Amino acid sequence: MDIRKIKKLIEMLQESDLREIEVKEGEESVRIARGGSIEHFQAQHPIQMRAESPTPVKSIPVEDAPSSFSGNTVCSPIVGTFYRKPAPNKPAFVEIGDKVKAGDVICIVEAMKMMNEIKSEFSGVVKSIEVDDAAPVEFGQVLIVIE
Repeated sequence: MDIRKIKKLIEMLQESDLREIEVKEGEESVRIARGGSIEHFQAQHPIQMRAESPTPVKSIPVEDAPSSFSGNTVCSPIVGTFYRKPAPNKPAFVEIGDKVKAGDVICIVEAMKMMNEIKSEFSGVVKSIEVDDAAPVEFGQVLIVIE
C-alpha cells in the first residue's frame, strides 16, 4: 500500500470523530487508531505509527532544528530503512562534498517494502551523512546536512 494513501488516511482520521480506521486492499491491510496504533502490512510486518503526528517532517533549516547541525538538514519523513544507493551494486546518490540542487534524489528510505526517494529541498554541498547505509531511521531523524 502506498505511503501517501496511509498519510491521507491519518489526515482523514484526525479530521473526523472516528477513533480507528481499517482499510484492506487485496492481501494488504492497514489499521490506524488514535493514541498510537499498530499498522499491519500483510499481517507480518507490524509498524508503529502515531495518529497524533501525521504531518511528514520536511527538510528544515538548522536554525529551526533541535540540534547543533550547521547547514540545512534533510530529515526522514517516515520510519524505515535508510539507503545511500539505489541498488547494492550502484554508487551512492551523494557523498560528502558533493554539490546538490534542490530536487535531486539524495537517498532512499524503505518503508513497508516501498522505496521512497528522498529529494533535497536545498541547493548546496553535502556536509555530512548522519546515518549508516541500511540503518533503521525514525520519523524526523536527520539524514543528511547540506550547506
